[in-house]
Amino acid sequence: MKRFGGTEREPKSGARFHVPGPLSPGAETLLPPDTAHHAIRVLRLAVDDAVTLFDGDGGEYLGRVVAVARGQVRVLASTHRAVERESPVRVTLVQGISSSERMDYTVRKCVELGIARVVPVFTRRSVVKLGAERGARRRQHWQQLCVAACEQCGRNQIPPVDEPVDFDHWLGGLGAAGADEPRLALAASANLALKTLAAPAAAMLLVGPEGGLDQTELAMARSRGFQDVRLGPRILRTETAAVAALAAIQTLWGDF
Repeated sequence: MKRFGGTEREPKSGARFHVPGPLSPGAETLLPPDTAHHAIRVLRLAVDDAVTLFDGDGGEYLGRVVAVARGQVRVLASTHRAVERESPVRVTLVQGISSSERMDYTVRKCVELGIARVVPVFTRRSVVKLGAERGARRRQHWQQLCVAACEQCGRNQIPPVDEPVDFDHWLGGLGAAGADEPRLALAASANLALKTLAAPAAAMLLVGPEGGLDQTELAMARSRGFQDVRLGPRILRTETAAVAALAAIQTLWGDF
């Protein structure tokens, strides 16, 4: 890597890439095809340009581009930096599957806000219906959105996205609620506000799709330890609700 005054050059803005691991100092690897396309066509990276690399196993690496040819970008990892940007509150988002653009927005923004895991569930009011094959493709798509969001926001740990599952089935397999991980279901009719709760180390957040969760689903969730909570007197769209709830959690209990 080029050095200026004895120090490694910092990467340009946006030159931060996830590389399927494992990485180690001195290791060379190719960027994934879509990532390479972005590096060449959008960022205009060239040989010797500085980059940041991470493989999802913790920390990140300073690195540099060592070859650009035929649409491929080869990078060299150098110094490892043991830095993490995870929220002190590990939140699992249980999201009622919404239409494609709304679901994509929810996944991207909630990753930026520090979500630890995404559980997509089909609820009674979900307008999207997916078979096994399409569900697997959508899960892969949402997982890639998590990768891209981590590249953008600086996270080095990629939140996993579970296989899409029917809400009733998922709820039935849920273990007993623990005092150290409150279960919270967003409901416009709730009286409980987030600010009245004690700060937890982890939480499970249940958000409905377009139209929200119906009363039967809310009752089922309560039977498994969920508390109904509200986000003020206004009714929020599904993609707004999840993002607003995460922002509130980070403000009250996290790192905002």
